[in-house]
Amino acid sequence: MTHTPDISRPPAAQIAALRDLGTATITGSLFRLGIRNPHILGPVSQSPGRVMAGPALTLQFMPKREDLYGEDEYADPEKQLHRHVLYHTQPGDVVVVDARADLHSGVFGEMMLTFFQGRGGAGVIIDGVLRDKPNVKGLDLGLWIRGFSPNFHTQTDLMPFAVNGPIACGGVLVMPGDIVVADDDGAVLVPAALAERTIAEAHHHHEWEDFSRQRLSEGGDLRRYYPLSDAARPEYEAWKASR
Repeated sequence: MTHTPDISRPPAAQIAALRDLGTATITGSLFRLGIRNPHILGPVSQSPGRVMAGPALTLQFMPKREDLYGEDEYADPEKQLHRHVLYHTQPGDVVVVDARADLHSGVFGEMMLTFFQGRGGAGVIIDGVLRDKPNVKGLDLGLWIRGFSPNFHTQTDLMPFAVNGPIACGGVLVMPGDIVVADDDGAVLVPAALAERTIAEAHHHHEWEDFSRQRLSEGGDLRRYYPLSDAARPEYEAWKASR
């Protein structure tokens, strides 16, 4: 089992800009930059209307092997590696967990997530489940998960294996310090090295979409305005200049 000390966090301005864009715009922008599918498939929002963005702290689970990990829930707390990812929390961080889509083992419960919230954590994206649903949902955290279970994290088939290393969450490679953005559409991964280009691409795309949306709301022809046709581009340029 491995534990990497800490992560490199992207600038706060990048995170705020990506949060404002939303996941649908981000996925389209990343596609145009060559990232085919950044959608973390499986975890869904348990926080309707909430938008979350932050650097990823990562936690990897593996199939449980009793000769390597046989502790019960409280036998030796510091040997339970899932606790250690929370120790690195800084305000705005998001814990992203590869729990192998397991629906039996609650990765965290109320006490762990209360600590996480107290450290300023923004929320969690887990390809798996939590426990203590009524109390966890009362915390001020974003929750993108597969559901809930009454079982604790190693009660059934999983054991925590690595902290702040590369993981596969919902079919997407997540590196520690990458930016994750989540809203009602789902959770997406923005590679840290592509954050600025993603923002620039999205803003360019947004401009003509604002124009097209206005024309469509006025009864304009879908074929002319979405996507913006060459015939409509002079009209768009005049609209942009007038603003």
